[in-house]
Amino acid sequence: MKILIAVDDSDMARHAIEFAARLGHEGSANAILLNVRPQPEAYGEISELDYAVIERTQRERQQRVLAQALEHAQRIGIQSASVQATQGFPADDIVRVARENGVDHIVMGTHGRGAAGRILMGSVAQRVVHLSPVPVTLVK
Repeated sequence: MKILIAVDDSDMARHAIEFAARLGHEGSANAILLNVRPQPEAYGEISELDYAVIERTQRERQQRVLAQALEHAQRIGIQSASVQATQGFPADDIVRVARENGVDHIVMGTHGRGAAGRILMGSVAQRVVHLSPVPVTLVK
């Protein structure tokens, strides 16, 4: 079974990795750990140098998140795991990467913002469920 696991540095992402390990029958899953970083946002003028610093900092953070997720996945028994980093809109990239890699299942954590948070901020999980061509499991 090929599983895409959307990860960030949250407890919910760690729970998603743990659920995917169980879903993949204790280690037989082929997992893709995906982290999507947003485009840097700047309000007002920003120099190219400042933008480059922001971009580099975000990439470094993304690589740390993926390294920690990979270590956790391997520690709990997912033997076949790879990492992928993208930059864009999280829900769209999660679904795109799932399609491109022919995954059977998407597993991701929820951030539990509730109805008011979804109205104000939207919900990545809700959009992934709507767009995904494969089953999606949301983990708390």
